[in-house]
Amino acid sequence: MSTRPTLLTTPRLSLRPHTLDDFLDSYAMWSDPEVIRYIGGKPFTREEVWARLLRYAGHWTMLGYGYWVVRDKQSGRFLGEVGFADYHREIEPSLMGTPEVGWALDPAVHGHGYATEAVRAALEWADQQWPGGETACIVAPENLPSLRVAHKCGYREQLRTTYKGKPTIVLRRPAPAV
Repeated sequence: MSTRPTLLTTPRLSLRPHTLDDFLDSYAMWSDPEVIRYIGGKPFTREEVWARLLRYAGHWTMLGYGYWVVRDKQSGRFLGEVGFADYHREIEPSLMGTPEVGWALDPAVHGHGYATEAVRAALEWADQQWPGGETACIVAPENLPSLRVAHKCGYREQLRTTYKGKPTIVLRRPAPAV
């Protein structure tokens, strides 16, 4: 498995590994109340976003996968982040060993299909990296836009559980036939 982050492109997007220059854009997104409404409900501090960026880099180094910055191909504008992680979440059933896809986009670009496009690009990469491998995601039941993205990308509800005391839906995407 390669530990070098891969550059991905779609007709409208470029996905690349994070750099230090992405910190302020990432901080602006993660401190936006609309972004975190279903992800803990509390805006992230500068310190927490810094730790997040380091965690992204650590995933690539230690596991060979991680998160990408999503940018508009034409303008270079920061749109959000998408990728895979193993957070070692304390959740039942355990997601250990199953790459967990996640995405977050700037609210100003919600509703334009960027999340679906970026997640599909990440999944195409994953299908090449882990032929026959399954991925998962968790989504708050009231986060209907993210549930739509998950369904469009092939994820199906496995079960409802709680995570950090809040209702959560665990969705899985079976490996595509090889």
